[in-house]
Amino acid sequence: MPLTIERGLFSKLSSKFSKLNSDSIKIPSLEDKAGFLKAQKLAYECVTTIEKEMKPGWTEKQTTKRMDEFLRDHGVKVFLHRPFAWFGEHARFDGYKRFTQFHPGKKILKEEESFILDVSPVVEGYIGDIGYSSCLINNSELKEGMEYLLKLRKEIPHYFNSSMNPSEIWWKIDSDAKLAGFDNVHALYPFAVLGHRVYKVNLPNVSFPLLPISFASWFSLQGSYEFLSHKVLPELLTPNHEGDKIGIWAIEPHLGKGKTGFKFEEILVVEKDKAYWLDDDVPHVKKFNV
Repeated sequence: MPLTIERGLFSKLSSKFSKLNSDSIKIPSLEDKAGFLKAQKLAYECVTTIEKEMKPGWTEKQTTKRMDEFLRDHGVKVFLHRPFAWFGEHARFDGYKRFTQFHPGKKILKEEESFILDVSPVVEGYIGDIGYSSCLINNSELKEGMEYLLKLRKEIPHYFNSSMNPSEIWWKIDSDAKLAGFDNVHALYPFAVLGHRVYKVNLPNVSFPLLPISFASWFSLQGSYEFLSHKVLPELLTPNHEGDKIGIWAIEPHLGKGKTGFKFEEILVVEKDKAYWLDDDVPHVKKFNV
């Protein structure tokens, strides 16, 4: 299905159905937060380890294979979605019309190009969905973009703790980024998601096959099942989401400038009277802190 048709159909339904109740709309327990933290730390360990191995000439597929191998070597058998690697201009998603264009391919990494690595292991039932941007050598566009994103990172908990609904948060981030001279790349994602809820899954810790290369292959079989079982629309932070903010979210602002795309993705905890990042000891904060 072309992305423009999918988005048009989705926008007509998402505002209404985003208000549905979901089992994910709850204040997490200490046990849940510890579980998500363990999964997130392993995901970051994966991307920062593979980053050190990467060299000019690596392909996106080669990189995602190593990410998959690392996680499976550390006991991961279940994923929300397959690992992703986007090199250079591929990380901007310009002109994409099919879901398969988002998938890692044969693109070769050049030394001066930035890249994004994105993984979502399930560890003891907890989803650790993260995104990480880096470069083999200094890249001024990446540095500028990540400095902006880290300033945004400081603001996001305040947005979620305000009276703004998720739709208003989406549009606030969109308008501010454009005023600052950046392109909104997450607007090009399937459903234009800025993020999505994560939760403890109840599937057995066994490997499932990935779905055929199509719309649904953005997620693994178990990932698709989990989103469908949670009603989908209350879980996605889209431009039209007017539902509850409470829960645990994987927030993934993705912007672009020039020939570079950059993002971070990490877990945000939203309770009734406060919102905060699950962990501040994350690699993008240490690497690009301003």
